[in-house]
Amino acid sequence: MTRRFALVLALAILAISLVTIAIGYILLWQRLNDVQNDVSLSQIYESVRDSVVMVQGLTIYPSYFPQVVQVQGSGFVYNFTGQMVIITNFHVTERASNFTVTFRNGNAYAATVLGSDVYYDLAALSVDAPESEFRPLQVISSSTLKVGDFVIAVGNPFGLTGSMTTGIVSQLGRTITESTTGGFPIASVIQISAPINPGNSGGPLLNDKGQVVGVTTAVVAGSQGVGFAIPSNAILREIASLVTNGSYTQHSWLGIAGTDMTYEIAKRMNLSTTYGVLITEVMAEGPAEKAGLQSGSQHVLIGGSVVTIGGDIIIAINGTRIVNRDDLSTYLEENTLPNQTISLTIVRNNSLTDISVVLGTRPPPS
Repeated sequence: MTRRFALVLALAILAISLVTIAIGYILLWQRLNDVQNDVSLSQIYESVRDSVVMVQGLTIYPSYFPQVVQVQGSGFVYNFTGQMVIITNFHVTERASNFTVTFRNGNAYAATVLGSDVYYDLAALSVDAPESEFRPLQVISSSTLKVGDFVIAVGNPFGLTGSMTTGIVSQLGRTITESTTGGFPIASVIQISAPINPGNSGGPLLNDKGQVVGVTTAVVAGSQGVGFAIPSNAILREIASLVTNGSYTQHSWLGIAGTDMTYEIAKRMNLSTTYGVLITEVMAEGPAEKAGLQSGSQHVLIGGSVVTIGGDIIIAINGTRIVNRDDLSTYLEENTLPNQTISLTIVRNNSLTDISVVLGTRPPPS
């Protein structure tokens, strides 16, 4: 019995080994097949390079001796229901005129701004060019992105035409501000590690299939590998209004200023809530004031900065947890419209309260 059991056991081990080897070969074959089917970086570049353009314009700075300065950025071709337009950043076109768009082959044509949105740093241009010049890129939803996804930026940094850099999605749902927005946030921004520089602004951010998932827009001065891109969802949401109306005015407005809650702020307010947005100012006649939201009046020094404490703390919108100002701005931008009623869950006097707020329309930047 012992000898027979040993033989059966040996045959079983051999069978398991053969199955394991077979599975290994199958997985290896699938992986090699996937690699062969993958599009290489050079192939992606070849497929998009003729779609990326250089956008140039002239800005006049008034003074005793007026100065004319050339502004320069990037852009890409987009097919809006049969109309070929160039997508770029608002800050590339701001206060400029006499625009030209130069394609990779060197052909340059006059261009005009069809529409722009300062609050999402987007602009759409029309170009007086023959149809043969236009090779539109596919724009897909940026909701498909995940942290760690591979991304590619193509643009014209420092005028170096058609430069390509690569990186990953470092984070999603960031909030940034630019000098053009008057302090209002640009929400739901994509943070990337792909190097971008002056001149990259307005160029496409691509996924590993060469599809547009964002528009490169800003970099933190002095940083390494910290760049930002406007999400492609903003293009898909706004392009019809930019082209047909010349603007986009559907940014909802709550009418507050706030700061992120921290452990230190919670201690000073004798609270256990360490997350959310502490309201530090309520704008006169704004939606928040009309709904009865309150700011604090006590100014304290925390971590070397003066913080106004004592106000309401927003911890949820329509049941969605709000951890910080990034969450607040992103939720309002992606899920609400002006005149919509939302339910805010706030902490006031150490108690939870739900308050309904009818959102307004974000006013022009001051």
